[in-house]
Amino acid sequence: MLVCPRRWLSAVSLLLLLAPPVAAAEFTTEQRQALEAIIRDYLTKNPEVMLDALQAAEDKIKSDSRTKAAAALVARRHEILDDPDAPVAGNPQGNASLVEFFDYRCPYCKQVEPALEALIAEDKQLRLVYKEFPVLGSASVTAARAALAARKQGKYDAMHRALMSLKGEINEAAVFKTAGSIGLDVERLKRDMAAPEIDRMLKANTSLAEALDIRGTPGFVIGNEIVPGAISLETLKDLIDAARHK
Repeated sequence: MLVCPRRWLSAVSLLLLLAPPVAAAEFTTEQRQALEAIIRDYLTKNPEVMLDALQAAEDKIKSDSRTKAAAALVARRHEILDDPDAPVAGNPQGNASLVEFFDYRCPYCKQVEPALEALIAEDKQLRLVYKEFPVLGSASVTAARAALAARKQGKYDAMHRALMSLKGEINEAAVFKTAGSIGLDVERLKRDMAAPEIDRMLKANTSLAEALDIRGTPGFVIGNEIVPGAISLETLKDLIDAARHK
């Protein structure tokens, strides 16, 4: 799975989950040291026990996350699909919706972009809902703000495509240079980027991503499926077709 990660689950956190709550007063210092020595010796001789325990804990966490994400997909479906603040490409009245959580600095988002553009061109009944999800640092946030602010000048689609096709590092200077190259009033854009509604949109997208257990970019919602990572054009078509027939 090709995805730009937002966070990693550490082995330390898994160990903490495995550790039962034991009051320190239940053992003397000597008893505790002896017990620790026995456990250490056992685990040294049988490392697979710890590996199995870690795997079981990780599997449980993943299962719980999937269950919560599935519930959020139902409970927050209107917010996911029909948020009036979310930019939409393709056919706004289409009979199938594809939702993408993305970051302009994510190489895997750029990798999948041609497939999305091909889908929009080919499938005239597809709605593509954009969820700006800048997880790769302050430059990503600047790019997301600029794209959303470009809507006020009627150029979200142009800014989105320009940022997705931009080669090299995306930083503040590159964002504003790109904005100027597509005919945006850059000074107005800078003012519009500070609008409270953009803060609201980005916070809402982050909240949705967390609820859906989307931990990196790109992440897709198609019908009743939450699909992380870059996926091929054919896979996208299959998922959209399946969503239409449910």
